[in-house]
Amino acid sequence: QVQLVQSGGGLVQPGGSLRLSCAASGSIGSINYMGWYRQAPGKQRELVANIISGRTTNYGDSVKGRFTISGDNAKNTVYLQMNSLRPEDTAVYYCNVVGGYSPGRQYAYWGQGTQVTVSS
Repeated sequence: QVQLVQSGGGLVQPGGSLRLSCAASGSIGSINYMGWYRQAPGKQRELVANIISGRTTNYGDSVKGRFTISGDNAKNTVYLQMNSLRPEDTAVYYCNVVGGYSPGRQYAYWGQGTQVTVSS
């Protein structure tokens, strides 16, 4: 059984930094997609950043230049380094990983979510 366990997050002042981690345990196979999403109260879940096939990275417009996504396939772990945090970054952050043992059998998994609050 595959589980994604998130760590990091918490309360930080505006302008501060946080690092989120998401580690996959269990037999996930080859990971082809790693992503971070967030959901603020009253808003839809949105993409923060992702890595496709271990090479291509994409970022939401609001986090470009401030957040960095990285992955460690050997550890089945994805990270999100968040710098220059703003109050509007406050949300619950979720990791998402897609992997499997063959192209036709890919499964998506979600982390449990972690609260990030940016406030003075």
